[in-house]
Amino acid sequence: MEYTFKRGHTPDMDRIEGILREIFSSGITRNGETITLSYGALKSCQIWIENKKLNVLTESLPGAPDDMIMDTNRRFRKFLEKATGYTTKQRVQMAKREAQGE
Repeated sequence: MEYTFKRGHTPDMDRIEGILREIFSSGITRNGETITLSYGALKSCQIWIENKKLNVLTESLPGAPDDMIMDTNRRFRKFLEKATGYTTKQRVQMAKREAQGE
């Protein structure tokens, strides 16, 4: 999935890594310009910046309990908002506009 950065939210991997460490606190590794995360209901999450957009590739943990899923989703949404500057509602609206334009 690709996410656009709001004005004032720089596409900088050091900044993104700092936000990840603040929100998830563990399971984070960085290899060059790619950050990998494993936390809760996220079996794997790869994050990188390409063409000034945040790219995220996730794989869910099968059979994760509901409370773990809720916590992971809450943290992931918080990360996306801090990283991109857009709320969940704004990201959904942008995705709808892009889908209609294709």
